[in-house]
Amino acid sequence: MDSHKQTRREMTALFALGSLCRTPSHAVAQSRTESPALVQPVEKTREAYLARARALRDQAVREGDQGYGAIVVREGTVVGEGRNYVILQSDPTAHAELLAVRDAARRLNNRDLSDCDVYSTATPCPMCQAALYWARVRRYHNESNPQDGLPPKLSC
Repeated sequence: MDSHKQTRREMTALFALGSLCRTPSHAVAQSRTESPALVQPVEKTREAYLARARALRDQAVREGDQGYGAIVVREGTVVGEGRNYVILQSDPTAHAELLAVRDAARRLNNRDLSDCDVYSTATPCPMCQAALYWARVRRYHNESNPQDGLPPKLSC
């Protein structure tokens, strides 16, 4: 009888310890989720990067969202992308530039994007400008700003 109690205590202790030490299932699922490969333009030019941003914009429109797209480029390679999900996710902050910055920071495992440029289908709104500023994005480009882009600014 005493050995039965001892075994029961050991099993209870192992169960309690196991549940305390276990990684939450959502964390495991998140760590296993691979990001899809990013489309890399054949040419490494401003026009090619803007064309990719426009493709993301067009995808957003086809799926029923607002027409905005953006990519983050580092040393000629696309490292992040985003398109609007404001309507589809009922999220007023799901702007293309903001999502592109989040994607790049996650993929690079670094919140400092000071060696990156953003190519967007529109001039970033104040919220997105702030995100570019705080991520230290070097410059942002769209079809209406100068050829060499503009540095993001923090304004209220």
